[in-house]
Amino acid sequence: MRIGVLGCAGRMGRMVVREVLAHPDAELVGAACAPNDDAVGQDAGLVAGQPHPVGVTIDDDPVNLFTAADAVIDFTSPEATVQCSAYAAQAKAAHIIGTTGLSADQEERLHRAAAHTAVVYAANMSLGVNLLIALVEEVSRILRDDFDIEVLEMHHRNKVDAPSGTALALGRAAAHAREVTLADHAVRSRDGHTGARRAGDIGFATLRGGDVVGDHTVMFAGPGERIELTHKAANREIFAKGALKAALWTYGHPPGLYTMRDVLGI
Repeated sequence: MRIGVLGCAGRMGRMVVREVLAHPDAELVGAACAPNDDAVGQDAGLVAGQPHPVGVTIDDDPVNLFTAADAVIDFTSPEATVQCSAYAAQAKAAHIIGTTGLSADQEERLHRAAAHTAVVYAANMSLGVNLLIALVEEVSRILRDDFDIEVLEMHHRNKVDAPSGTALALGRAAAHAREVTLADHAVRSRDGHTGARRAGDIGFATLRGGDVVGDHTVMFAGPGERIELTHKAANREIFAKGALKAALWTYGHPPGLYTMRDVLGI
């Protein structure tokens, strides 16, 4: 399958390039990054840390990438991702999105693109996290409002959005199981005299520091007992591997907005 990589000079992009080059069912046909990036014009393999050139020159025009590829893997920024979703729709190339921090309006634009091509959009591409999301939904459905729900996440000091996209996905899973909307029940900060906790709230706590790849815990706190479901990422390769798995999965699938739970069949 012909794969393109957006944001190929970034930390995640370089990992995705290496995963594509190593996979027997994938061919790297293009790589792109921002026009002001020093990597433009260089060999994508060398930028990704490969010992030899791979014959793919890094471009600054994502349109060329979507024209050449069957699927494009995108770990960039919300603005770039949304712009590129239109290119994916026009080229009928699958769009695999690991970008986090998208607004509701930006997500709506992904829905529009998905009417024309397969789009896999996930706050987290790892197998373990998506299993955690499924477990949180099931536990929330069983416990209903008898237990309070709190989502705790920690990431490295350079992460720019909070709460993390994965934390919000966990919150949405809990809210869906309770048949409510997260926007109506999320408490994303507490400071000062907040009063007692409202029944049905889903709280979020955010920690930032060091080089933590990603820790997520969902706590179900009830009278006399507490259940904690936790996932800890040891490295970022798990996200690159998941993104490539999603790209290969889209082969033969009709247009639509999919998640990693679709890819993994859970």
